Amino acid sequence: MVTTTTTSSSATGSRSESESEFRPTGPGRKERVSPLLDTRGRALRDIRFSVTDRCNFRCVYCMPKEIFGRDYAFMPREELLSFEEITRLARISVANGVEKLRLTGGEPLLRKGLPELVSMLSELRTPDGREVDIAVTTNGSALGHLAADLKQAGLKRVTVSLDSLNDEVFQSMNDVRFPVSKVLSAIDVAQEVGLGPIKINMVVKRGLNDNDIVAMAEHFRGTGHILRFIEFMDVGSTNGWELRQVVSSAEVLARINEVFPIEPLEENYSGETSRRWKYKDGAGEIGVISSVTQSFCHSCTRARISVDGKLYTCLFATGGHDLREMMRGGCSDEELEAKLAWIWNSRTDRYSELRMANTPRQTGKRIEMSYIGG
Repeated sequence: MVTTTTTSSSATGSRSESESEFRPTGPGRKERVSPLLDTRGRALRDIRFSVTDRCNFRCVYCMPKEIFGRDYAFMPREELLSFEEITRLARISVANGVEKLRLTGGEPLLRKGLPELVSMLSELRTPDGREVDIAVTTNGSALGHLAADLKQAGLKRVTVSLDSLNDEVFQSMNDVRFPVSKVLSAIDVAQEVGLGPIKINMVVKRGLNDNDIVAMAEHFRGTGHILRFIEFMDVGSTNGWELRQVVSSAEVLARINEVFPIEPLEENYSGETSRRWKYKDGAGEIGVISSVTQSFCHSCTRARISVDGKLYTCLFATGGHDLREMMRGGCSDEELEAKLAWIWNSRTDRYSELRMANTPRQTGKRIEMSYIGG
């Protein structure tokens, strides 16, 4: 077990006994486990694994058809991390404080045998014996067929990307003419098999789907699902992002509040990306993710591992650390653990804060969302 500290004064604050974490070491004994902390004192709690770079949608804000066209070369299967390699990285991460694992893509349900990977990950336990929170983020196109198998394999929750209830708008955004009715049906199936409450993610882009904000809120009120509105972000280098296309979370909340009065809720946990609001009439809650207008870099606890095994410490990164090469080169778990600790301890990322402050940011081509997941 690697227990490391950082030289940053913000990372060396004391933790109370009730906040400490422990690892069982034998009958009646426990060893304190220190989380990995970066240079700003942010612990590593959440890892998102991209399991495929392929997707059957061509969403305009993620994989625009002009770039990811018919002749686009996706990665050959041998370059992808195997399920065993993903599980090995997850096991080492969980031993060092990670509590949440997200399977993303591309479209993760296109990865053949995904329930098998979920089953392997569901056997992991935190140092104090708790189950790991495992979730999948999907466009919903194959969810209806796989929901029961995923639940049986140990999946806890699912997040579905759905940008409009207007079929014309939705089909124009996914750009492959996939109907919204099939996604809504898949959400119902997932709820029936116990993969709820389901989170629904709506990326809002001005002039494209912002007229559907209130309609989405009305549809999912009272269903038990949690609708989250995401500001259109400048992820990658191919989605044509412009600030004028961003609908701020404040505007989203104001539009909803005019029709369905809402009030703020406390966060579920430190580092939660979504700010929570509830309907005053008790019809449930919504969330807003405000990476552009209200940066949450200061509390970000997430790392991302690409489909080919590179670890990225920020969604807006320009480069990663190759863990696949280490594993296929025969490294030990101890060496892999030490590498993970070194990467996180060295982390300085705060892209959204710099963007908000209009200060110089990193240059170079940023990694596409389809490669490292959302």
